[in-house]
Amino acid sequence: MAQSQLAVTSRDSAGKGVSRALRRQGLVPGVVYGKGVEACNVAVDPKALSQAIATDAGWNTLITLQGEGSFDGKVVILKDVQVDQLRRNPIHYDFQAVDLSKKVHVMVPVHTIGKSKGEKLGGALQIIRHELEVVCLPTAIPTSIDIDVTELGIGGVVHINDIKFPTGVEAAPHEANFTVVTVVGHKAEGAAAEGAGA
Repeated sequence: MAQSQLAVTSRDSAGKGVSRALRRQGLVPGVVYGKGVEACNVAVDPKALSQAIATDAGWNTLITLQGEGSFDGKVVILKDVQVDQLRRNPIHYDFQAVDLSKKVHVMVPVHTIGKSKGEKLGGALQIIRHELEVVCLPTAIPTSIDIDVTELGIGGVVHINDIKFPTGVEAAPHEANFTVVTVVGHKAEGAAAEGAGA
């Protein structure tokens, strides 16, 4: 469980003019919302936020907000970042307040372990889903969903229902047993074709 603190400033007004004024000061507008929390507008130092989420958990870092406002002492996670399409710099942050005693839905990156048998035969490992939505308590959010691929041969597949999640963590409800990781044999097939041509 990664935790950090972030000082933010309350802002009473919203709108494009206010947002532009904040950005001239090197700040980015944001909003804090969540069950049992009155939505409030805040101003955030992007450098300070980058430091706050510079953990193994990334966006899923539990951040305790500090400052003069109803948000003071609230634990939040970074839920969304709007980015300027041209300059690629952040222009708005969304923070979701969380109750540490209630489960949340979060996206967690997929991490494969080992080298598959199929890769050793010339196949290629493909991660179809780079992130998975999971449900767990905020304090149990894993830094990654680890999948051991060492036994996967060419054509091997790992579906969502095949994955063993950490204790206290489960996959978000889903209808289809979708593919998360697979090993394809294009490289091997290409090598065979070249050999036949020779």
